[in-house]
Amino acid sequence: MTMMNSPSRSSGKIAVMLSGSGRSLENLCHCIDDGTLDAEIAVVITSRECLGAQKSRAHSIPTRVVPGQLTPQQLDAFVDEFMLDLIVLAGYLKRIPITKKTRGRIINIHPALLPNFGGPGMHGLHVHRAVLKAKANHTGCTVHFCDETYDTGSTIHQLQCPIEPGDTAQAIADKVFRLECKALPHAVSMVLNGL
Repeated sequence: MTMMNSPSRSSGKIAVMLSGSGRSLENLCHCIDDGTLDAEIAVVITSRECLGAQKSRAHSIPTRVVPGQLTPQQLDAFVDEFMLDLIVLAGYLKRIPITKKTRGRIINIHPALLPNFGGPGMHGLHVHRAVLKAKANHTGCTVHFCDETYDTGSTIHQLQCPIEPGDTAQAIADKVFRLECKALPHAVSMVLNGL
């Protein structure tokens, strides 16, 4: 991955893309503030007006709401305008265009251990219900590079946890989100540092 850092800037510039509550955005902000993640959130891009957009503005982060499908030209324009090193999908529910400029520079957090329980429609509680239905004995989260299809890009980092008797889909979601709070900043750091 080619970085576009200038000599005067030590931290990587990232965009966070989301469609919902912005919990992962808050986690990344916390990690940046406490010094465990050397990055700058240059812009938040949302697919709709949502709680995540409100949280972004509360953190004084430039926020762009782009309803509908983001075009390749729009995405490339964001990369240029904000001098982005990396684009982080954190609950972004639209398909993202992959361009020459963005290939290898877009990552996604998925609430299951890919390649299992991925693909269209597999987000939020849908994933955890599928895990329960399959009678899996463990689950987790995966951070991966994005390609032209849902949840098939190469894995950067995974964390896992056991599924206990009596766990509900919501209980699993809570466990997995705790893992995501560790996995996503770690993966962002790995990619920005070329690991």
